[in-house]
Amino acid sequence: MDGGGCSGFQLFATQIMYVTANKRMLKVEGVSLSFGGLHVLKRINFEIKRPEIVAIIGPNGAGKTCLLNCISGFYHPNQGDIHFMEKKITGLPTHAITRLGVARTFQNIELCTGLTVLENVMAARHIHMKRGALAGAIYFGPTYREEMQHRREAEKIVDFLEMQPLRKKLVGFLPYGMRKRLELGRALALEPKLLLLDEPMAGMNTDEKEDMVRFIFDTIELRRIPIILVEHDMEVVMDIADRVVVLDFGQKIAEGTPEEIKVNPQVIKAYLGEG
Repeated sequence: MDGGGCSGFQLFATQIMYVTANKRMLKVEGVSLSFGGLHVLKRINFEIKRPEIVAIIGPNGAGKTCLLNCISGFYHPNQGDIHFMEKKITGLPTHAITRLGVARTFQNIELCTGLTVLENVMAARHIHMKRGALAGAIYFGPTYREEMQHRREAEKIVDFLEMQPLRKKLVGFLPYGMRKRLELGRALALEPKLLLLDEPMAGMNTDEKEDMVRFIFDTIELRRIPIILVEHDMEVVMDIADRVVVLDFGQKIAEGTPEEIKVNPQVIKAYLGEG
């Protein structure tokens, strides 16, 4: 084959990337959320395209995690609609939204501490497992082959996150930074089309943050997965986000590129400070 040309597969992959680039994956329209008389989100509008990183920032209590909870189905908005890949997902249960391709990490680590690293990633593969409980109990033939396939996929994620030496280690004995890394791995095991990251670098030291940023970039570049990022580290946000949405007291007060957000007077007054 002529090494100077483009193979049929490469040409097809290039065409697919061209078609899917800038495709709208999620649209949030007029979303409002209240708990009794407490209005935590007020007519929020934004969208995300493939592949890009959209950061959501704001002071504590601004409604950032509540917005992620509405997108992922943990909360149901009182008003407004959310469309994922042109399908309305407002009001759908969490498991249905996950099956459509929305995965997330949590601000408070939600791992099974009594399982190993590999077992935690395997557990997240459950939505892709087609064999029932009876077939699993017999554990023979097709069931065995299916589990081996999922185990191979889980091993790839462990390798991707550079956690091979820890693959058989109980999560309860892992340092905090590695647990946060594994949170990302468990979300990736769901094979998402959209990834929601809720403060993935909270509590990390500088080296751990640099590693996490690298994995986020690799996820965008290698898997073409758009990411919605909630993060308080403004240096990280301004370095990696394509666009930034700013919330304050449940309202969107600004949206734009990091360069635009840095000089926005309303954002400076509400959140960034005069520096």
